[in-house]
Amino acid sequence: MNGTLVKNQLIFDFAAGSLGPAKSVFTSTYLYLNSKASSLNNTFESMLGDDLISNHDVALDKTTYKDCISKIKKTKIKSDEESSPISKLVGPITDLKWKQKYKGFSEFNLKIKDDDELKLIKMDPGVSVPLHSHGGKEYILVLDGSFCDEYGKYSVGDIQINDQKIKHTPIACKDDGCVCLSITEKDVIFYGRYGSFLNLFTFIKSFFK
Repeated sequence: MNGTLVKNQLIFDFAAGSLGPAKSVFTSTYLYLNSKASSLNNTFESMLGDDLISNHDVALDKTTYKDCISKIKKTKIKSDEESSPISKLVGPITDLKWKQKYKGFSEFNLKIKDDDELKLIKMDPGVSVPLHSHGGKEYILVLDGSFCDEYGKYSVGDIQINDQKIKHTPIACKDDGCVCLSITEKDVIFYGRYGSFLNLFTFIKSFFK
């Protein structure tokens, strides 16, 4: 599931403007951190723009290239912190009031009106999440540090997209831990020794969302 085609589809849907609020924030942050993904997005936008121009049933804007240049000149150059999509939404990540789920693992829920749950995850160095899968797709974007699982290592600007068939045990790097942006379409399904207990806890928690 976590392949190039799936990632490219996400970028294409973003360029086409067909994503919901949560996935739009997620993808815009991905493009901000990953230059290759941003370049591909520019290509998709150009392709979609050409299609729009070739559609004679749609009236085109009379804006000229000079108008665009003047707007660019008037725009102030912002710092990296200011221009980050997540920082625009919640402010500096270092100032957030994290909610600890268990020792070394904390979350911050972004209050976005969408069926998809968008949240920030912080894992201390060496902390892991028990073996699990998801009822729907799971999207993970690394904002700081790195983590690894059965499928590889993921650093800043990398995304992982998993479906119901993927089981994994994410482990934060032992040096810096990691901070990730995450979307879960459905609840987590745990496995292993404490799987039944954790699934029961997740079920009960769903009544208080």
